[in-house]
Amino acid sequence: MPVEAPPSPRAYLLDTDHCSYILDGHPGGCGRYGERKGHTRTCVISQGELVFMAERSQRVEQNRQAVKSFLDDITVHTVDREVAASYGRLKAALLLSHGPKAKAKRRQFKLAKLGLKDNDLWIAAVALHHSLTVVSGDSAFSRMRVAGVLVESWITPSES
Repeated sequence: MPVEAPPSPRAYLLDTDHCSYILDGHPGGCGRYGERKGHTRTCVISQGELVFMAERSQRVEQNRQAVKSFLDDITVHTVDREVAASYGRLKAALLLSHGPKAKAKRRQFKLAKLGLKDNDLWIAAVALHHSLTVVSGDSAFSRMRVAGVLVESWITPSES
């Protein structure tokens, strides 16, 4: 009888909010990150948001260094043609699912009206392309499940 190989561990893509929790030393975020460190990544979209947050903080230099150290220690996925194609398919699927049913109204409809921001769509596209589970507390990602985006949060609402 053949021996089944153990399932491969799930891989994760940290959204900006969970990167922030880890940078801030939040126990829930840090604990789960430590347990899954070898299977956890982020992307250039979250990198840009983290740098922006550091630049706007009261401790710019200290936060720049913290962001740099964090990003130096984690895989950061980029956006390429394949991710861009995933983004286009995701955005179209979400528009069909959540947008107006009338085709003429869908042409002018903006997903931002539903709280689906472009940065979140790009992050989800990276996750879809690389078969990663998005780790986020942002409710926008739960609406993306209809398009195949896997989502979980490592922080309970009472902890955030």
